[in-house]
Amino acid sequence: MSRHIGIVACSAEGAALCYRTICEEGDRQLGNYRHPEISMHTHSLGEYMEFAAVGSWQGVAGLMLSSAGKLAKTGAEFLICPDNTVHRAFEMVAPRSPLPWLHIVEEVAREARARGFRKLAITGTRLTMEGPVYAQKLQEVGIDYLVPNAEERARIDALIFDELVKGIFTAESRRHLQGAINRMKEQGCDAVVLGCTEIPLLIDDSHSPLPTLDSTRILARAALQKALE
Repeated sequence: MSRHIGIVACSAEGAALCYRTICEEGDRQLGNYRHPEISMHTHSLGEYMEFAAVGSWQGVAGLMLSSAGKLAKTGAEFLICPDNTVHRAFEMVAPRSPLPWLHIVEEVAREARARGFRKLAITGTRLTMEGPVYAQKLQEVGIDYLVPNAEERARIDALIFDELVKGIFTAESRRHLQGAINRMKEQGCDAVVLGCTEIPLLIDDSHSPLPTLDSTRILARAALQKALE
Protein backbone atom coordinates (compact mmCIF):
# COMPACT_ATOMS: atom_id res chain seq x y z
CA MET A 1 0.00 0.00 0.00
CA SER A 2 1.17 3.53 -0.71
CA ARG A 3 0.03 6.92 0.51
CA HIS A 4 -2.32 9.09 -1.53
CA ILE A 5 -0.49 12.20 -2.87
CA GLY A 6 -2.31 15.52 -3.14
CA ILE A 7 -0.97 18.10 -5.60
CA VAL A 8 -1.85 21.75 -4.96
CA ALA A 9 -1.29 23.06 -8.46
CA CYS A 10 -0.75 26.62 -9.66
CA SER A 11 0.44 26.64 -13.27
CA ALA A 12 -0.58 23.97 -15.76
CA GLU A 13 2.90 23.30 -17.16
CA GLY A 14 4.67 22.91 -13.82
CA ALA A 15 1.90 20.82 -12.28
CA ALA A 16 1.71 18.57 -15.34
CA LEU A 17 5.47 17.94 -15.23
CA CYS A 18 5.28 17.10 -11.53
CA TYR A 19 2.34 14.72 -12.02
CA ARG A 20 3.98 13.07 -15.02
CA THR A 21 7.25 12.60 -13.12
CA ILE A 22 5.53 10.82 -10.22
CA CYS A 23 3.79 8.49 -12.65
CA GLU A 24 6.94 7.78 -14.69
CA GLU A 25 9.15 7.25 -11.64
CA GLY A 26 6.46 5.09 -10.06
CA ASP A 27 6.44 2.87 -13.12
CA ARG A 28 10.20 2.42 -12.86
CA GLN A 29 10.13 1.65 -9.15
CA LEU A 30 6.88 -0.30 -8.81
CA GLY A 31 6.63 -1.94 -12.20
CA ASN A 32 4.28 -1.93 -15.12
CA TYR A 33 2.14 1.26 -15.09
CA ARG A 34 2.00 1.47 -11.29
CA HIS A 35 2.21 4.59 -9.14
CA PRO A 36 0.62 5.87 -5.93
CA GLU A 37 -2.86 7.36 -5.97
CA ILE A 38 -2.70 11.05 -6.91
CA SER A 39 -5.29 13.82 -6.72
CA MET A 40 -4.80 17.39 -7.95
CA HIS A 41 -6.66 20.63 -7.38
CA THR A 42 -5.87 24.04 -8.76
CA HIS A 43 -7.30 27.50 -8.49
CA SER A 44 -6.72 29.77 -11.46
CA LEU A 45 -3.11 30.88 -11.83
CA GLY A 46 -4.54 34.34 -12.41
CA GLU A 47 -5.98 34.37 -8.89
CA TYR A 48 -2.57 33.52 -7.45
CA MET A 49 -0.89 36.19 -9.55
CA GLU A 50 -3.35 38.89 -8.47
CA PHE A 51 -2.54 38.27 -4.81
CA ALA A 52 1.21 37.91 -5.39
CA ALA A 53 1.37 41.11 -7.45
CA VAL A 54 0.21 43.19 -4.48
CA GLY A 55 2.16 41.21 -1.89
CA SER A 56 -0.92 39.60 -0.37
CA TRP A 57 0.65 36.36 0.81
CA GLN A 58 -2.32 35.83 3.10
CA GLY A 59 -4.44 35.72 -0.05
CA VAL A 60 -2.06 33.21 -1.61
CA ALA A 61 -2.22 31.15 1.58
CA GLY A 62 -6.00 31.18 1.40
CA LEU A 63 -5.96 29.64 -2.07
CA MET A 64 -3.47 26.99 -1.01
CA LEU A 65 -5.55 26.12 2.04
CA SER A 66 -8.70 25.95 -0.08
CA SER A 67 -7.01 23.39 -2.34
CA ALA A 68 -5.68 21.54 0.71
CA GLY A 69 -9.18 21.18 2.14
CA LYS A 70 -10.58 19.86 -1.11
CA LEU A 71 -7.73 17.39 -1.51
CA ALA A 72 -8.19 16.17 2.06
CA LYS A 73 -11.77 15.31 1.17
CA THR A 74 -10.56 13.19 -1.77
CA GLY A 75 -8.51 11.07 0.64
CA ALA A 76 -5.07 12.60 0.03
CA GLU A 77 -2.70 11.91 2.93
CA PHE A 78 -0.06 14.59 2.32
CA LEU A 79 0.43 17.52 -0.03
CA ILE A 80 2.94 19.05 -2.41
CA CYS A 81 2.85 22.27 -4.40
CA PRO A 82 4.96 22.37 -7.59
CA ASP A 83 5.37 26.15 -7.49
CA ASN A 84 8.34 27.82 -5.84
CA THR A 85 6.91 31.34 -5.70
CA VAL A 86 3.86 30.57 -3.59
CA HIS A 87 6.05 28.97 -0.93
CA ARG A 88 6.51 32.50 0.40
CA ALA A 89 3.10 31.85 1.99
CA PHE A 90 4.05 28.43 3.33
CA GLU A 91 4.51 29.53 6.96
CA MET A 92 0.90 30.79 6.92
CA VAL A 93 -0.34 27.56 5.38
CA ALA A 94 1.35 24.72 7.25
CA PRO A 95 -0.09 25.41 10.75
CA ARG A 96 -3.65 25.67 9.38
CA SER A 97 -3.53 22.84 6.86
CA PRO A 98 -5.62 19.71 7.31
CA LEU A 99 -2.71 17.68 5.90
CA PRO A 100 1.10 17.76 6.14
CA TRP A 101 3.17 19.14 3.28
CA LEU A 102 6.55 18.64 1.68
CA HIS A 103 8.33 21.96 1.08
CA ILE A 104 9.79 22.29 -2.41
CA VAL A 105 12.73 24.47 -1.35
CA GLU A 106 13.62 22.22 1.57
CA GLU A 107 13.75 19.29 -0.84
CA VAL A 108 16.00 21.23 -3.23
CA ALA A 109 18.30 22.24 -0.37
CA ARG A 110 18.46 18.64 0.83
CA GLU A 111 19.40 17.43 -2.66
CA ALA A 112 22.02 20.16 -3.06
CA ARG A 113 23.66 19.23 0.22
CA ALA A 114 23.59 15.52 -0.62
CA ARG A 115 25.36 16.23 -3.91
CA GLY A 116 27.99 18.40 -2.23
CA PHE A 117 27.18 21.72 -3.90
CA ARG A 118 28.45 24.79 -2.06
CA LYS A 119 27.14 27.80 -4.00
CA LEU A 120 23.93 27.76 -6.03
CA ALA A 121 22.73 29.98 -8.83
CA ILE A 122 19.02 30.64 -8.29
CA THR A 123 16.65 31.07 -11.24
CA GLY A 124 12.89 31.50 -11.07
CA THR A 125 10.31 34.23 -10.97
CA ARG A 126 11.35 37.66 -9.75
CA LEU A 127 9.51 37.01 -6.48
CA THR A 128 11.46 33.77 -6.01
CA MET A 129 14.85 35.22 -6.95
CA GLU A 130 14.40 38.33 -4.81
CA GLY A 131 12.41 36.69 -2.01
CA PRO A 132 13.53 35.18 1.29
CA VAL A 133 12.64 31.51 0.89
CA TYR A 134 15.74 30.19 -0.87
CA ALA A 135 18.01 32.45 1.17
CA GLN A 136 16.56 31.09 4.42
CA LYS A 137 16.46 27.42 3.48
CA LEU A 138 19.96 27.39 1.98
CA GLN A 139 21.39 29.21 4.97
CA GLU A 140 19.92 26.53 7.22
CA VAL A 141 22.02 23.87 5.46
CA GLY A 142 25.13 26.03 5.03
CA ILE A 143 24.94 26.61 1.27
CA ASP A 144 25.75 29.96 -0.36
CA TYR A 145 23.80 31.31 -3.34
CA LEU A 146 23.71 33.96 -6.04
CA VAL A 147 20.86 35.42 -8.08
CA PRO A 148 20.99 36.93 -11.59
CA ASN A 149 21.52 40.67 -11.91
CA ALA A 150 18.55 43.05 -12.16
CA GLU A 151 18.36 42.99 -15.95
CA GLU A 152 18.58 39.20 -16.05
CA ARG A 153 15.95 38.84 -13.32
CA ALA A 154 13.52 41.00 -15.26
CA ARG A 155 14.08 39.03 -18.48
CA ILE A 156 13.76 35.64 -16.76
CA ASP A 157 10.56 36.73 -14.99
CA ALA A 158 9.11 37.92 -18.29
CA LEU A 159 9.95 34.74 -20.17
CA ILE A 160 8.34 32.66 -17.41
CA PHE A 161 5.03 34.52 -17.44
CA ASP A 162 4.90 35.46 -21.12
CA GLU A 163 6.15 32.14 -22.46
CA LEU A 164 6.80 29.16 -20.19
CA VAL A 165 3.52 29.04 -18.27
CA LYS A 166 1.79 29.21 -21.66
CA GLY A 167 3.79 26.29 -23.05
CA ILE A 168 6.04 28.45 -25.26
CA PHE A 169 9.70 27.38 -25.31
CA THR A 170 12.12 29.19 -27.63
CA ALA A 171 15.81 28.90 -28.45
CA GLU A 172 16.21 32.62 -27.76
CA SER A 173 14.89 32.29 -24.22
CA ARG A 174 17.12 29.26 -23.64
CA ARG A 175 20.16 31.27 -24.76
CA HIS A 176 19.26 34.10 -22.39
CA LEU A 177 18.96 31.69 -19.47
CA GLN A 178 22.24 30.01 -20.44
CA GLY A 179 23.96 33.41 -20.44
CA ALA A 180 22.72 34.24 -16.95
CA ILE A 181 23.75 30.82 -15.64
CA ASN A 182 27.17 31.09 -17.24
CA ARG A 183 27.76 34.49 -15.64
CA MET A 184 26.92 33.07 -12.22
CA LYS A 185 29.21 30.12 -12.93
CA GLU A 186 32.03 32.61 -13.49
CA GLN A 187 31.22 34.04 -10.03
CA GLY A 188 31.75 30.71 -8.34
CA CYS A 189 28.42 28.88 -8.50
CA ASP A 190 28.75 25.12 -8.86
CA ALA A 191 25.10 24.27 -9.65
CA VAL A 192 21.93 26.05 -10.75
CA VAL A 193 18.49 25.74 -9.19
CA LEU A 194 15.73 25.58 -11.78
CA GLY A 195 13.52 27.35 -9.27
CA CYS A 196 10.48 27.82 -11.44
CA THR A 197 8.65 24.59 -12.13
CA GLU A 198 8.45 25.33 -15.87
CA ILE A 199 12.16 26.09 -16.39
CA PRO A 200 13.10 22.37 -16.62
CA LEU A 201 10.99 22.26 -19.78
CA LEU A 202 13.34 24.84 -21.32
CA ILE A 203 16.76 23.84 -20.02
CA ASP A 204 18.35 20.76 -18.47
CA ASP A 205 21.81 19.29 -17.86
CA SER A 206 22.40 18.86 -21.58
CA HIS A 207 21.92 22.61 -22.18
CA SER A 208 23.06 24.18 -18.91
CA PRO A 209 26.54 25.57 -18.17
CA LEU A 210 26.11 24.20 -14.62
CA PRO A 211 24.68 21.00 -13.17
CA THR A 212 20.96 21.53 -12.58
CA LEU A 213 18.77 21.09 -9.52
CA ASP A 214 15.36 20.58 -11.08
CA SER A 215 12.93 21.69 -8.37
CA THR A 216 9.92 20.11 -10.08
CA ARG A 217 11.35 16.64 -10.41
CA ILE A 218 13.12 16.79 -7.02
CA LEU A 219 9.75 17.50 -5.37
CA ALA A 220 8.00 14.81 -7.38
CA ARG A 221 10.59 12.19 -6.43
CA ALA A 222 10.44 13.21 -2.77
CA ALA A 223 6.65 12.83 -2.87
CA LEU A 224 6.95 9.41 -4.44
CA GLN A 225 9.39 8.26 -1.78
CA LYS A 226 7.16 9.56 1.01
CA ALA A 227 4.19 7.81 -0.53
CA LEU A 228 6.10 4.53 -0.57
CA GLU A 229 7.44 4.73 2.99
